[in-house]
Amino acid sequence: MRFCVLGSGSRGNCTLVESERTSLLIDAGFSGREIGRRLTAIGRRPEELDAILVSHEHGDHIRGVGILCRRYTLPLHINRPTLQAAEGQLGRVEEVCKFATGEPFVLGDLRIHPFSVSHDTADPVGFVISDGCCRFGYCTDTGRVTRLIAHHLRACQGLVLEANHDPRMLMDGPYPPALKQRVRSGSGHLANGDAAALAATLAAGSLRKLVLAHVSETNNRPELVLQAVRDRLGNLCHRLSITVAEQDRPGRMAHLSGPPVVEPSARRS
Repeated sequence: MRFCVLGSGSRGNCTLVESERTSLLIDAGFSGREIGRRLTAIGRRPEELDAILVSHEHGDHIRGVGILCRRYTLPLHINRPTLQAAEGQLGRVEEVCKFATGEPFVLGDLRIHPFSVSHDTADPVGFVISDGCCRFGYCTDTGRVTRLIAHHLRACQGLVLEANHDPRMLMDGPYPPALKQRVRSGSGHLANGDAAALAATLAAGSLRKLVLAHVSETNNRPELVLQAVRDRLGNLCHRLSITVAEQDRPGRMAHLSGPPVVEPSARRS
């Protein structure tokens, strides 16, 4: 399996995930033209995509979904509450495949398990995606790390994980009090220390490639994110490749490898 964060932050989020036979986007929060440009920059084309998965209905995650689905005849995989909340932004989409949060499904040669996260939207999810040999996790836009989240991510070799804000920068920064409270709440966004604590737990197991994402341009800095994670990891740092996703350009393609995994059955989309 391979994955590449095409961009992540408050102005847009989009991640490419590939196996030998399947290529998909998790979220499409940039314009269709911009996502096409970023795919081209990493040697890929929108015509090669098989589907789009949506985590939740905020504009920085779905801005380009409708146009990409229409232009390239892509199926949209989304849960029913998120679809209902997003319909006005998506426009007409010919093929909508509704998944149920917590119930795995199969897309091509990938098994996809959507799991609940804690965010102020209709039914937000993260994803664990497996090709039978490797597992990739995607977990952004959550205000806290629940036992469920840690459980689902424990066997992933690769992970895109939110590290949105530094608490001191948030409290001393320009946001109005109500917005500060939303960001730091249990249904807001993950602070650096919380992301670091989860990364340390996962690094003791299978995790080998970590991309820290959705970093606030106002309330955080990449060096603070990296320092928080490295301080928490300590001697486990050597086991991980750690990068910070950027807002304005795609990162590097990450390749995953691992022993075959046994997955329970899942419905086919």
